Amino acid sequence: MTEEPQLRGSDYKVQIPTGLPFKEWLYKWLLDPEIEGNHLETVDKWIGLLIVGNMFALLFEHVPAVFEPNKVWFHLFDIVSVVVFTAEYLTRLYLAPVDHEFKDKRFPTLRYIFSPFAIIDFLAIIPFYLQSFIAVDLRILRALRLLRILKLFRVIIPAIQDFRIANQERTFRQKMHAIIYPSEYGGKLHELFDSFIVLWVVVSVIAVIFESVQSIHYILNIEFVILDAVAVGVFTVEYFLRLYTCVEEPGFQHAIWGRLKQAKTTSSIIDFLAILPFFLEVFLHHLFDLRFLRVFRLMRLLKLTRYTEATATLGKVIAREWPFMAASGFIMLLLVVLTASLGYLFEHEAQPDKFENIPQAIYWAVITLASVGYGDLTPVTPMGRAMTIILALMGIGIFAIPAALLSAAFSDQLRIDREKLLNRLYEMLSVGKLSMEDADVINREAKRLHMSEEELHRLYERAKKDREMMDDISALPLHKIAAVPEHAVEHYKSLISEIKELSVMTDRALFEEVAQARDRITATDLALWRVILSNLPVNSNNESTAPNNGFTPPQGAA
Repeated sequence: MTEEPQLRGSDYKVQIPTGLPFKEWLYKWLLDPEIEGNHLETVDKWIGLLIVGNMFALLFEHVPAVFEPNKVWFHLFDIVSVVVFTAEYLTRLYLAPVDHEFKDKRFPTLRYIFSPFAIIDFLAIIPFYLQSFIAVDLRILRALRLLRILKLFRVIIPAIQDFRIANQERTFRQKMHAIIYPSEYGGKLHELFDSFIVLWVVVSVIAVIFESVQSIHYILNIEFVILDAVAVGVFTVEYFLRLYTCVEEPGFQHAIWGRLKQAKTTSSIIDFLAILPFFLEVFLHHLFDLRFLRVFRLMRLLKLTRYTEATATLGKVIAREWPFMAASGFIMLLLVVLTASLGYLFEHEAQPDKFENIPQAIYWAVITLASVGYGDLTPVTPMGRAMTIILALMGIGIFAIPAALLSAAFSDQLRIDREKLLNRLYEMLSVGKLSMEDADVINREAKRLHMSEEELHRLYERAKKDREMMDDISALPLHKIAAVPEHAVEHYKSLISEIKELSVMTDRALFEEVAQARDRITATDLALWRVILSNLPVNSNNESTAPNNGFTPPQGAA
């Protein structure tokens, strides 16, 4: 018996029986990888972030100007990290007897202690406790703390194992494509790759921001250079891997033109611009002063648009509403130029230094229309002030038009996406119940649309009900019934049944007399009528019978 697929909204919470023994209940809530929706993913995420934080703490501990004034905070962070890692280790040790990997073995707790992951967890915390009992050089302890990065293998190794199983007998390029692009073969490893790129984007952008602070840049100059070089290396490898594997994507299969087409996409242009400033500065610094290009490294932040559907939705909205927004923009432009010209006319003589020309007056018109009003340009003449009042009042409505259009269109686009999800449910339900694969697709789409579990189930019930109504083929046009052989057979059976019911409800002798006398039906059709009646069951009075649903034949019926 196949398991019924489960639909989960964005607020889905797993239901775990409360009557279980505490140890089993705690394991299912925290660490069971077979229960989707428990806290395992959250635990892994926060442990991973804490490990990354420890790596950065180790990096900054080697910078005396950062470490010495904040020595206490570094020590507190190390204590908190060790407490969390120790709690995780002891929890896994306590739950080892109910762990799927060890519960069927002898001495499950000992088996866990000597398992590779448990050894890694132990090595991550032991340096901290060693200093309490053994006189060890602190520099050695700091080096041993690097072992904490090995804890990431607890997430990476299972993802690699699942990836290898899913990609057996596939080529190297296809495997790389599954890691980099969303597909059914990527699994958890694809999600980890995306998280890795997002992490480097955020870190590199934060580094660019802090690099602009002279006091921080003076202290961490070398660290910033190394970090930027590593980030560019990561982004460069990603960029070329995307070009290499894009031929596995639909529409990009050609070896040359497919890659050129991929290189011209918006996301690829953003990826290219994210690494371009670094290479220009490296190879052309002796010809030009290209330090100004460093600020363009902030464009790496645009790489994050690949990992959210919000920007894609916004792009659809803008493309759909562009004619209205263009018309609104034209009106605003017309109003700005007109009022700037009038402002220059009224204020130039009174304030020649501020309203020197029309372009300068355009700046005043824009900030007035937008209701910003910095106050650096203010009219002093009565006509100029009167026009400013009118302009400010008009600006409230004029600038609100594009915002209202975008807001309404954004909501409408979400409604359209949900209708697409409903249509997809129709298609999936047309073959019967949802499969596990179909349910996974619907769950991912519902999560993207931020649909709650209640909303998703309401949508599913609606689709199911509508699908059942669509299955009533009698309401369909005949050409649509004929297009599906299964529907045609069912409709034919229905028509035969109606003929049988008709034979019970009418006087057959009079029926045949009228049909033959007036040529109402052909001889072939009359013969078919007789064949159908001949196959009806006969009662004790040699009369054919058929279910009549409680109908009493009229007097004189044969």
